[in-house]
Amino acid sequence: MSSSSRGPAFLILFATLTATTGTGISLVAFPWLALQRNGNARDAAVVAAAMTVPLVVSTVVAGTAVDLFGRRRISLGADFLSGAAVAAVPLLTWSIGENAINVAVLALLAALTGGFDPAGMTARQSMLPESAARAGWSLDHTNSIYEAVLNLAYIVGPGFGGLMIATVGPISTMWITAGAFGLSILAIAALRLEGAGKPDHGSRTNGWVSGITEGLRFVWSLRVLRTLGLIDLAVTALYLPMESVLFPKYFADRRQPAELGWALMALAVGGLVGALGYAALSKGVRRRTALLTATLTLGAAAAGIALLPPLPVILVLCAVIGLVYGPIQPIYAFVVQTRAPQHLRGRVVGAMASLTYAAGPVGLLVAGPLADAAGLGVTFLALALPILLIGLIATRLPSLRDLDSAPELNAPSPL
Repeated sequence: MSSSSRGPAFLILFATLTATTGTGISLVAFPWLALQRNGNARDAAVVAAAMTVPLVVSTVVAGTAVDLFGRRRISLGADFLSGAAVAAVPLLTWSIGENAINVAVLALLAALTGGFDPAGMTARQSMLPESAARAGWSLDHTNSIYEAVLNLAYIVGPGFGGLMIATVGPISTMWITAGAFGLSILAIAALRLEGAGKPDHGSRTNGWVSGITEGLRFVWSLRVLRTLGLIDLAVTALYLPMESVLFPKYFADRRQPAELGWALMALAVGGLVGALGYAALSKGVRRRTALLTATLTLGAAAAGIALLPPLPVILVLCAVIGLVYGPIQPIYAFVVQTRAPQHLRGRVVGAMASLTYAAGPVGLLVAGPLADAAGLGVTFLALALPILLIGLIATRLPSLRDLDSAPELNAPSPL
C-alpha cells in the first residue's frame, strides 16, 4: 500500500490531535481562570459545566449537520468557531480589562467552545471508515489509532496547558489554544476523501428534526447501542466532575497547576497505552470483558483517590483508569461503524455522543457544592461507589453479549 493512500487518514488524525489538544488546554484553563478569582469550587464547577451543557444538544445537532452539509465542511466551521470563542478571552482582556472577565463571561465563552467542538469531532470520526479503506487498515486498527491520538492530545493539551498557566498565565495560554484549532483547520482544508463532501440529495435528511429523530430512533432500536449509551451516560455523569472540578480544586488549593497537568497527563498516558493496545487486545479478549473490567476498575481506582493519597499514588491510579478505559471508545466506534448505514453514520455518532454527555452537567453542578460543603474526599467517594455499582449491574445485562457478535455489514473493505 503506497504512503499516498494513507494521506487522508493522516490528515484526519493530525486534525484530531491539534483540535483535541486545544480542547484539552481549555478544560484546564477555563476552570483555572474561575478559581483564580476567589478559589471557589462552585465557580469552577459552573464554568466546567458550561463547557458540557451545550454538548447534549450540539452532539445531536452536529450529527445531523454532518449528514446534511458534509463532513469536511462541518469540521472546518466547527474548528473556526471554537478557536474564535477561545481567542475572545485574551481579546476581551486586552480591550476591556481582566476584571471584566467574570464567571458569567467565562461560562459563556466556555459554552461556545464546548458547543462547537462536538461537530468537528463527529465530522472527523464519521470519515474514519473511508480513510481506513484508502489506507488498507482494518476498523479495529483505525479506531485504535484514532483513540490513541485523542489520548495523546489530552497528554499534550492539559499538561502543556498547566505548564503554560504556570509560566505565561491563563490569559496568554488561550492564544495557544486558538492556534491549535487553526492547525486543525489547515489539515482538513487539505483533505480530499470520498464521502467527505456534501452528501447526494437522495441520501440527505429531510430536515433537522427528522434527522435528529432518525439518529436517536436508530440508536434506541438496537439493544446493544441503547445499553452502551445509557452506561456511558451514567459513568460520564459520575466521572466528569472528578477530572473537571475535583482535581482542579485539589491542586488549586495547593497552588500546583503543573501537578494538575501531571495528573491529567497520567490519565491520558494510560489511555494512550490502552488504546494502542486495543487492536491486539481485541484478538484475544472479548469486548464485553473489556467494558466490564474498565467500569469496575474505574470505580475502584476513584475510591482509592478519595483517600487523597500522596501525588505518586494519585498518578498511578490515574494511569490505571486511563489504561483500562483506553479500549472503550474504539469498541463503541466499532459497534456504530458496523451497525449504522453510511448515510446515517453522522447522526448515529451524534446520538451516541449526546447520551454520553446528557447527565454530565448534573454531575458537575452537584459535585462543586458538595466539595465545598463536605470536602474532596467525601465527594470523590460519593462519585466512585455508584460507578462500582454500575459495573456490577452491567455483568448481568444480556444485551452486552451482542458486543462480541456485531456484524461488519457496513464497514468498507480494505483496498
